[in-house]
Amino acid sequence: MAIPNTKATLKDYCLRALGEPVIDVNVDVDQCDDRIDEALQYFTQYHYDGIERMYLKHQITSAEITRAGTDTTSTGTDSVDNSITASFKEGKGFIPMPSAVVSVINIFPFTDKNNVNMFDTRYQLRLNDLFDFSSTSFIDYKMTMQHIDMLDQLLTGQKPIRYNQHQNRLYIDMDWDEDTSADDYIIIECFRKVDPETYVDIYDDIFLKRYATALIKKQWGANLSKFAGVAMLGGVQLNGETIYTQALEEISNLEEEVRLAYEMPMDYMVG
Repeated sequence: MAIPNTKATLKDYCLRALGEPVIDVNVDVDQCDDRIDEALQYFTQYHYDGIERMYLKHQITSAEITRAGTDTTSTGTDSVDNSITASFKEGKGFIPMPSAVVSVINIFPFTDKNNVNMFDTRYQLRLNDLFDFSSTSFIDYKMTMQHIDMLDQLLTGQKPIRYNQHQNRLYIDMDWDEDTSADDYIIIECFRKVDPETYVDIYDDIFLKRYATALIKKQWGANLSKFAGVAMLGGVQLNGETIYTQALEEISNLEEEVRLAYEMPMDYMVG
């Protein structure tokens, strides 16, 4: 059995599963491509193997800081009296994101925690209380660090973020002039689609193969249903409605299966 490793070989696999070359599957090549694209889109949206947790590093530029200080203006108009209007300003404090990013979970906080000097509280705790790891209790140290972290959250906090995958913009709600500088780096924690052209093993995923086959079968049934009742040579009649109904049931079962067994928890998409 040929293992699908490209879009073309997956298409051939699906057509063979539907009966080719023994029978003629009445689906155009472009229709097959569209259905496979649809299957890949569904796969990356709901299957946990279709996305990956990723940490992206971005270096902030002076142009981004300058743009964040400007606004776009929009106008609202009353639905009854068009002469009544209001103006609104929206900041441009965003970073363009790759189109493959599905959701942004977090950005590493803007802090100097990693630059600990000898006058820092954490340094003194480690020096005075944890010099002997064999006999010293970690309970006090743990409680103190939690208290410091709570104070940091209350007094500093994390920068609020907003992200929508159809905009491809990561908005960071902060004072860009004060909170960051050109050439600073930020680390973005996100979920990203797995590229099937790079990781070709996706084309051999059992769910993707079954789902793409069912979508092509649905297209086949839809095409044949246009000729319902038309008799072919020998008196054979095309029964596209049955094929279409069977495909709908298969698609429904597969979508239920992926939502129950392969979907990420509902709270993974944050931001």
